[in-house]
Parts: sequence; C-alpha cells; structure tokens
Amino acid sequence: MIAETLKIQEESKFNPKKFVVWLFVIAIIMFFAGLTSAYIVRKAEGNWFNFNLPIQFTYSTITIVMSSFTLWLTKKSLLNENLRNIKVFLFLTISFGLLFCIFQYLGWKNMNLQNLYFSDDANGDKISASFIYVLSGLHVLHVLAGLIFLLVVFIKSLSNKITINNNLSLQTCSIYWHFIGIVWIYLFIFFNIT
Repeated sequence: MIAETLKIQEESKFNPKKFVVWLFVIAIIMFFAGLTSAYIVRKAEGNWFNFNLPIQFTYSTITIVMSSFTLWLTKKSLLNENLRNIKVFLFLTISFGLLFCIFQYLGWKNMNLQNLYFSDDANGDKISASFIYVLSGLHVLHVLAGLIFLLVVFIKSLSNKITINNNLSLQTCSIYWHFIGIVWIYLFIFFNIT
C-alpha cells in the first residue's frame, strides 16, 4: 500500500526536465506565431508574388508525419519492453528526420530553379519567397536540434539504458519531436492557404 502511494506521488510530480521542454515549446510557438504574423501583415501590404510550393515540401510533410509515427511505435515498444524494436524505431525516426531535411533542401533548390531567391529587399515582389526560406529554414534548424536529441536517445538505447523504468529522455524527446512535426504541418498548411 505504501509502495503504491509513493508510486502515485512520483507519477503526479511534474518533472523539471519536462517543464523545461514545455517552456521551450511555448517559446517556439511564440516565435513562429510572430513570424507568420509578419508574413500576413507583409502580404496585406501588396506587391506580393504568389507561387505554388515545390512538391518536395509535400514529401517532407509526409516524412515528418512518418517520423512521428515511428517515434510513437518506439514508445509502444517501450511499453511492451521490446528493446530491439526501440532501437529499430528510433533509427527509423532519425532516418525520416534526415530525409525531411533533404526534402527541404531540394524544395529550396526547386525554388531557385523558378527564380525564387532569398532577398532582403522588403519592397520586392518576390519577398514571399524570402518568407518561405526563412520560416522553413528556421524550422529545419529546430529539426536538426531534435535530431541531435534523438541521436542521444538512440545511443542510450544501444546500451539498453532506455527501459520502462528509465525513459525520461525518450519522453522529453518525444514531446519536442512531435511538437516540431506539428509546427511543420502548421507551416505547410499556412503556406498553402495564405
């Protein structure tokens, strides 16, 4: 009875590391909200060049969704105490994350082929492309940070340090990674409807 009470008390405590991750999530929300607000304000001023996003951004959206799915499978494997599958699904998550970055790069190259470059000319008619470069580029930086986080968790899993009783790093990594995926889906929809 006492052991159960202590376990419930431990589970009800909010871990400081998780709290820091949630603070970081809130900061990222504010950051991208500010940038997308600037996008809307600048577009409303006129002199805006509309163009379709390269298909590579659609592919990157699919890969980021797949990475969240494989990370979910990692957590499911953890609950089933399947240490082998934890490693496999973490590896797949990292692979999809890298593929996401590659598709982003190919999307930027496609934009260059369409004469859509990054420009610091705020009055230029193709400033819309600059917003795409900045928003997607900053998102890729957040993805790269997440990939480093995932790599640390993967290395821990290789030495079987990720277990049902020791999984805080996987939990915090999952919060961040799923959130970064949601941010990209938001940006992708935002770019296509505005």
